[in-house]
Amino acid sequence: MAEVGAHLTAAPAGGDRPSVFEAVAQDSLMAAVKPALQHLVKVLAESNPARYGFLWHWFDEIYVLLDLLLQQHYLARCSASFSENFYSLKRIPMGDGRQQPLATAGLPKRQHWKSLLLLVLVPYLKGKLEKLVSSLREEDEYSIHPPSSSWKCFYSAFLAAYPYVNMTWEGWFLIQQLCYILGKAEHHSPMLKLAGVRLVRLTTEDIQALEKKWAETTSSQTHSLTSRVQSALRKALGGIAFSLSTGLSVSVFFLQFLDWWYSSENQETIKSLTALPTPPPPVHLEHEPSSALLPSLKTVCPLCRKVRVNATALATSGFVFCYRCAYSHVKAHQRCPVTGYATELQHLVKLYSPES
Repeated sequence: MAEVGAHLTAAPAGGDRPSVFEAVAQDSLMAAVKPALQHLVKVLAESNPARYGFLWHWFDEIYVLLDLLLQQHYLARCSASFSENFYSLKRIPMGDGRQQPLATAGLPKRQHWKSLLLLVLVPYLKGKLEKLVSSLREEDEYSIHPPSSSWKCFYSAFLAAYPYVNMTWEGWFLIQQLCYILGKAEHHSPMLKLAGVRLVRLTTEDIQALEKKWAETTSSQTHSLTSRVQSALRKALGGIAFSLSTGLSVSVFFLQFLDWWYSSENQETIKSLTALPTPPPPVHLEHEPSSALLPSLKTVCPLCRKVRVNATALATSGFVFCYRCAYSHVKAHQRCPVTGYATELQHLVKLYSPES
């Protein structure tokens, strides 16, 4: 069943408060999905830019729209975000806590819309701000504005203040988590506090109510055209949510692996593992045994047997000679003097050493 999640378990009596590991794990679930999906879209766009280029160009907007539909579906049906429902959690309004409403009851409108905006809009704006800072830093390095211009002063001050603002933001979350671990706070995240809700585990009654609601939804018969369209849309969105809920438990490891494999810290390792081997030297045809014998010293020309002057390589074979020796031999014989490969004068390549 879609709304119950991949691995629901009944909460023990009096143990409705989720552990910090459950709370942090559900936060990191969607954070691991987006980079992996972004890489898949990038691969599609690079393979066929004409057809899939728009997906890469508008990835953030498309993703936030899909995220909005997904979170709205789960908040309305389960009183939880997608990742919270996946870990068998639900949201309840802040109050006296004498009796928890069932997950199927939904959140009050105020808490519902606050939760939806904080779940979807805040990560989107934060990502856009990070991209803006990155582009401004690149522009700052190659800027043509004079140092005294107002625009230059503005974004220089913005770039200087951003690290401290970001540190304050991340520190706020860290302090909130420490307070939650020590039992001094009811929320592990400031976003929950701003939404006016807190997280609790699903109870047996919640699971039974969700299962009953899902069964009633799938078995209900509608007759009017409007009702049928609405039902079809709900079923389509429910099918997407069901696919994500059931498939994510299997694919989350694969998505996290993709995120690690294509991370910037791992690129050097990837290059070393996927680098092509050095090609072997060309096979000697030995048309002239005297010239095919290479000198023992690598700085000696195979033709004149002297230290190379104006070193020149043949693109057809890769061997290096003096320019005068290679030019004369290729012009007269149209082949490499060592391998016998067919060679023209345009195949001569001048080599430049660091000393020169």
